[in-house]
Amino acid sequence: MKYNYKYRLDPPEALTETLLYHVDTCRQLYNHVLYKLNESDEIPARYKIQGTLPDLKSWWDELGNVHSKVLQMVVKRVYDNLSTLKAQKENGRAVGMLKWKPPREYRSLTYNQSGFKLKNTGGRPVLWLSKIGGIPIHLHRDIPENATIKQVTVKQEPTGEWFATFGIDIDEDTPKKPENPERCVGIDVGILKYVHDTDGSAVESPDLSAERERLERAQRNLSRKEHGSANWEQQRQVVAQHHADLKRKRRDFLHKLSNYYATEYDLVAVEDLDAKGLVELPGNSRNRASAAWGRFKQMLTYKCEREGTHFVAVDPADTTKECASCGVKTEKPLWVREHSCPACGFEADRDANAAINILSRGLSELQIGVGHSEETPVETALPVDTPVSAKRVIEAGSPTLKERTASAVSE
Repeated sequence: MKYNYKYRLDPPEALTETLLYHVDTCRQLYNHVLYKLNESDEIPARYKIQGTLPDLKSWWDELGNVHSKVLQMVVKRVYDNLSTLKAQKENGRAVGMLKWKPPREYRSLTYNQSGFKLKNTGGRPVLWLSKIGGIPIHLHRDIPENATIKQVTVKQEPTGEWFATFGIDIDEDTPKKPENPERCVGIDVGILKYVHDTDGSAVESPDLSAERERLERAQRNLSRKEHGSANWEQQRQVVAQHHADLKRKRRDFLHKLSNYYATEYDLVAVEDLDAKGLVELPGNSRNRASAAWGRFKQMLTYKCEREGTHFVAVDPADTTKECASCGVKTEKPLWVREHSCPACGFEADRDANAAINILSRGLSELQIGVGHSEETPVETALPVDTPVSAKRVIEAGSPTLKERTASAVSE
């Protein structure tokens, strides 16, 4: 199985200048390759462009100072970006052409297969990179003994910190998923309550209000400084550090939550949300973006695969509207937080009802269980799939409505 392990680097000043020189050389090569592709009538194969690199070094002396594999990965990066652009265009998005990379948008270089080595000399681990040298690295967790390092990406974050991301391949058998999972859970995601599952657990979203206030205050200070000055650059790094703190705390929360569900259950069912489309909707977009539902789903996917847990992403349509007991669809605005079915009388938290529907659909997709229960708590006065207004949901628990329902049934 393939994983990415990220570690912090601590390069001295001399190596920092060397790293920046190599990164900038790669950026210039990226722009050069992009220029050549824009000038050509037909885009040649990637390996044909890579074959021109030795001749290119004959008049471009700086390329000889960079490892050959790093230069090849620059060419691959251009073609990967072109493939992404083509895929977006095929999906109907209005896209233009790739632009040249300015220094602030090109911050990394990649060694693939060779040109790197992890050493432990003098009791301190060092990442050795060809034509750069040994860089002290903080190995906060050990790389498994049965792992092979396939690739190393070195990147400078906007904060000025350097990190190395190892692409490793662990030689292990994928755990077999149980044929009849016993512990199954459906998860409904939200904003105030980040998850509400079918076991009755509700986890609130992490409170990042203090971090956001510090970020906003730092951004206001940045806007008052002259752009490009020494004070502006210093404050820009402060803003970048606050952004990094927010990102790390959010990712830490998502890692722990996804790991819990992947290890504690045999089957996990979630909504297959279009996270990007939801963020683009008007209103409350910042909270939807901060929720990072797409990242949570991505973490659940690979962790369930690693632990041998069934993972199912179901259609999210009407999971909140549909009654988990009888299937009657009820219109509910966001401020209605309780589900009370006017047809069968089933009452539950709005998110808990949605979680039950998600689990039911997940079991149906795996052909492990069925959808709604065949036996409803009471006889329904309305047929399944009958849309019901929110007003009836609010009044569902009132004696008047129960009397009208009982009267309709008796008739």
